[in-house]
Amino acid sequence: MSLFNVFDVSGSALHAQTLRLNTTASNMANANTVSSSIDKTYRARHPVFAPMMNGLEQQQQGVGVKVLGIVESNAPIQREFNPNHPLADGEGFISLPNVNIAEEMANMISASRSYQSNIELMNSAKQMMLRTIALGQ
Repeated sequence: MSLFNVFDVSGSALHAQTLRLNTTASNMANANTVSSSIDKTYRARHPVFAPMMNGLEQQQQGVGVKVLGIVESNAPIQREFNPNHPLADGEGFISLPNVNIAEEMANMISASRSYQSNIELMNSAKQMMLRTIALGQ
């Protein structure tokens, strides 16, 4: 793997972590939304990642991260008895999203740290390339 490939791998990781941060932000923004039916209730979303592999050689090498898609959480929707709420159904229940704020905060911190680590990796690779060029002068 050449030093130039580091930028491709880190770039794909930055894209993946940006998507992860965006879906986490969307989940947190909709955590307190209320709906009158389970079908219309917001469901937490999570990105699914997979490694991109280089299959040209005998031993496969990772060449980045690809996003397979975004899936909705299978956790059950919360129903709360609140007959005075304007969106309560005929039985007096409102539906709340299946967003776990603590889990989303952990995802946000993890994605942010991963993003930061990849930026530092790219900066280190850039510095190594600049120092290598300086050796020839």
